[in-house]
Amino acid sequence: MEKMKEIRQLSNEDLLKQIDTLKEELFDLRFKQATGFLENPARIREIRKTIARIKTVLTERQKNA
Repeated sequence: MEKMKEIRQLSNEDLLKQIDTLKEELFDLRFKQATGFLENPARIREIRKTIARIKTVLTERQKNA
């Protein structure tokens, strides 16, 4: 997968920052969904999967260290 290759190239600090950014975006999207202004509902699922991918890479790195 291309996304996994991109994720694996980043440092742990960059990955943690990206998780924070994605969580903020996810919060905003959930808020928009609750108020009925969400334009792209598939984006929520995409963000959740990206966060899971990042956490998977971080876990792998911890186990290998």
